[in-house]
Amino acid sequence: MGTSAVNSGEQVDRQTRILEAAMDLLSRHGISGVSMRSVAREAGVALGLVNYYYDDKTTLIRAALRRVDEHDLLLVAPDPSTPPDEQLRKALRRVAGADLLTTRYLSLRLHLWALAQADEDYAQINAAAFDRYIDGLAALVSSARPGLSREACRERASDIVVIQNGMWLTALLGVDKAAIQRSIQRTEQIAFAPVQDEGAGGQEPSPR
Repeated sequence: MGTSAVNSGEQVDRQTRILEAAMDLLSRHGISGVSMRSVAREAGVALGLVNYYYDDKTTLIRAALRRVDEHDLLLVAPDPSTPPDEQLRKALRRVAGADLLTTRYLSLRLHLWALAQADEDYAQINAAAFDRYIDGLAALVSSARPGLSREACRERASDIVVIQNGMWLTALLGVDKAAIQRSIQRTEQIAFAPVQDEGAGGQEPSPR
């Protein structure tokens, strides 16, 4: 990106507006509704400015995928000032935050998942983001349950993510709050299951 006379803060604000506009269009219309011109119109900026920050539509979608990745990592970010058990509980509850259970956000995720199934480049970005989220969640499980092996922590994290993704998808259909709370409780049961249930090396004990 070349030099610019505008203030760096203004640059960040404009680039954020452009990316948010792309994500809004993607959530409402899917990939077919995203073009450099439509993004410029949605963001209220000149087309040239969109081209300045992003080379093409593909670059924009990649940036959207990475923005969602960054947001997901915040959900499982460690907080050294909080006890490990509470860190994990907070992370498990964050996925049901009011800012996430919106049609806009959930629709965006659905479209991005669909793109990952249709395009190898997007699939690689999505897969790497998924692994980072699993690693982050597994690290929280490990801190709260230090007796677990790394493999066992990742297994628990993977099982939790299945429930979380299912909750997000079905929330688009209007799942009631009680069902969402039961889903969260189920993820807590998985996360905090007694360590001895894992057996040696994170595996179930062999029958005697």
